[in-house]
Amino acid sequence: MCDDFTLEAEQAALSRRAFGLASGAAVVAAGSGGAAAFAKGKALAEAKVMVPTADGSCDCLFVHPAKGRHPGVIFWPDIGGAREAKYAMARQLAAHGYAVLVVNQYYRAGKAPVLNSFSEWRTPEGQAKLKPMIATVTPEGVARDAKAFVAWLDRQKAVNPRRGIGSQGYCMGGPFTVRTAAAAPDRVRAAASFHGGGLVGDKPDSPSQLLKSTKAGYLFAIARNDDARAPGEKDALKAAAAAARVEAEIEVYGGDHGWTVPDSPVYNKAEADRAFARLLALYARL
Repeated sequence: MCDDFTLEAEQAALSRRAFGLASGAAVVAAGSGGAAAFAKGKALAEAKVMVPTADGSCDCLFVHPAKGRHPGVIFWPDIGGAREAKYAMARQLAAHGYAVLVVNQYYRAGKAPVLNSFSEWRTPEGQAKLKPMIATVTPEGVARDAKAFVAWLDRQKAVNPRRGIGSQGYCMGGPFTVRTAAAAPDRVRAAASFHGGGLVGDKPDSPSQLLKSTKAGYLFAIARNDDARAPGEKDALKAAAAAARVEAEIEVYGGDHGWTVPDSPVYNKAEADRAFARLLALYARL
């Protein structure tokens, strides 16, 4: 999960690409434009909101079609936190008919954005700023937050409470999707993890062990370099899903850790688009 192993892939990608990804601005702008194109003339509404939780108030972005009621989605960012790249991704999804809540998993330590682009995570200053915040995010806290986010979504006029709720997460947010499904099993019907870390373990609260406590269908989109390092994890996930009797699509994609995120140095548009198409297929069950 965004460690020295993934740094090697990012540095290699940066050396291959000469169009200034360090700031992330060009790619984020492209992502925002892509989201607008997906809207096809349909207006979106968005607002910064504060969602009450058991531990305080979480600052979030809520984006959805301007008219109608839609399935709610809880969007867990990667290690870089909620920022413009994530908001662009949420707008793209909202344009397909979803009410998306992008959460700040670090709200106990500060408001978003913590970092303005993923590349800041690789600087000494960025790591010094973020590492204490990472320590504030615990499995128990994620479960409490998930219940609060589900309850909040169900109270919104833009959300259809008769439809299921989805949850998607990236990098450190990947396992949070399973924890969300376990925290609100009667509401969360679909969960997707993109290059998620820490999914497999023997402890009772490991995401792979929690699958049996959920009623959701799953998409586990695995990065090729994560699979190269731990090739047995995809098989462990398949076995856990089979034992839990939940539907799970588990695939290794042709992109490195972070390939779905527009401001990541290893962003792979073709594979990101393919993963997005599978997300939409999963969310058809909501």
